[in-house]
Amino acid sequence: MAASVQSVLSNALTMVAKQQPRPQVTFIEQNAPVDEYGRALYAVARSVLRAFIDSVTNEDLTDLNTPIEDVSMRQLAKIARPERDKGMKGDGFEWAVHEAISGMEPNVIDPVLYALRRACRKVKDSAPTSLMFGYERAKYLGFLDAVVEGAGDNAYLLPEGRGRPFSFGPWVCTAAMGEVSEVFLPKRIEKIWKTDLFLSSKEDPRYFAATIKSNYNALEGGSGLRIGIVPESTATGNKAGVRYDSRHGLWVVSLADPNGFMGLYNDAYHAVARAMCSLGKLAAPPYYTKPSAKAQRVQEQLEKHPNARVLEIESALNDAAQQDLVVSSHKLVGVNAPDWLHIKQMAPRIISPKPRFERID
Repeated sequence: MAASVQSVLSNALTMVAKQQPRPQVTFIEQNAPVDEYGRALYAVARSVLRAFIDSVTNEDLTDLNTPIEDVSMRQLAKIARPERDKGMKGDGFEWAVHEAISGMEPNVIDPVLYALRRACRKVKDSAPTSLMFGYERAKYLGFLDAVVEGAGDNAYLLPEGRGRPFSFGPWVCTAAMGEVSEVFLPKRIEKIWKTDLFLSSKEDPRYFAATIKSNYNALEGGSGLRIGIVPESTATGNKAGVRYDSRHGLWVVSLADPNGFMGLYNDAYHAVARAMCSLGKLAAPPYYTKPSAKAQRVQEQLEKHPNARVLEIESALNDAAQQDLVVSSHKLVGVNAPDWLHIKQMAPRIISPKPRFERID
């Protein structure tokens, strides 16, 4: 009898030791082909999710007691900030524009290239490129090195006005200090610390500092900034297209809404944000627009995996957005996440002494 129990226990331990890894999440089924709009929805949803990952701080990871690679969707939903008034929509828009340029999305790269050519006639007539910046990311391990390496050794910044251009690497590293860097930056580029993306075209050493806002009224210019990217709106003159905004001193790219990129972005953003509210058991803000039927299916798929790792969901969204899944008139390639996004570390846990309160008579 004892031998039998020991045998059963031994078999159980062997099964645990040989336990298979968690199944990979997938959003694509062979009997449910994805059309072009659906594929684009997955791509933008991936960008929005990366913005949520980007918002996770070292302190958040310490509170969760979990490294970034093991954070689940439910955990992320607990610490996420999906409300528009807290900037999450703007962060997602920044990621979506960056990945749309990197992924060769025509609704974005065509007006961006036109704006670059208007800013400087000597820019090469080839596909635009994008380097994500944002001084608040400079604290990430390897971030600045990746930006400078991505630009190349011969890259330089091209601000407005006459004069010699500025070497890219040294001045971008200085700008990474944020607003305090203004005293160390030359007058012509003293505001490049506000840069969200550095834009150029393939095999062109010229880089233009761009600022991205999800609300035109929040757009700000400054010395060194050349391009502004915003959604189309009812603000005076802010129709879809490219124009020079003399008030901000920027070539402004207004992305079409709702029948262009902005309609797609809003649809995907509300699907992801509603899914995060559901997973975190948070009430969806009353001003959230109901997504389209296709975007609601994306939302439902996200909600089915509360215990899946966030990085697994990100990978599944990237697979669903691949070009070879659908015959389409446009090309939207997968965009690998930057290494610095996935190597955050937990902050050291500091245990403070138990507080004591004196009695008040």
